[in-house]
Amino acid sequence: MPQSISKIAIHLIYSTKNRHPFLTSEEMRVRVVAYQVGIFKQLDCPSIRTKVMPDHVHSLFLLGRTQSVADVVKNVKKDSSAWVKEHAVEWSDSMLRKFAWQTGYGAFSVSESNISKVIRYIEQQEEHHRKKTFQEEYRAFLEKHQIPYDERYIWD
Repeated sequence: MPQSISKIAIHLIYSTKNRHPFLTSEEMRVRVVAYQVGIFKQLDCPSIRTKVMPDHVHSLFLLGRTQSVADVVKNVKKDSSAWVKEHAVEWSDSMLRKFAWQTGYGAFSVSESNISKVIRYIEQQEEHHRKKTFQEEYRAFLEKHQIPYDERYIWD
């Protein structure tokens, strides 16, 4: 077969360093989403849906044929972190100069038949987090996907 074809949907989840709620304003989160969506596009990994919460992010994206999940995550987190710090003055928030994403992340495969379900899940984050913290949500993902973990090493 001369042509290489793939369609791999990834649900990516990661938080801010120590889950600090750096991204408090809706305007700020909308702009971070737009910036991250642009990074995904540049990497040939189009974002299907990205939602930034005050202390974490959910992105559903298509993994580019020549990309690794680790490289995509590294670029999205590194570039968007630098961008947030650059705009700290604009948002009159000196805390943003200390902004950082946590070191780790969770990346979960999504079947074609579940893409619309994951989109709805991402869109309903505000409602979802009235009942569950980010940590409870993340543990539930690990358990659902049968991923063993050590509590000492999943948070930073």
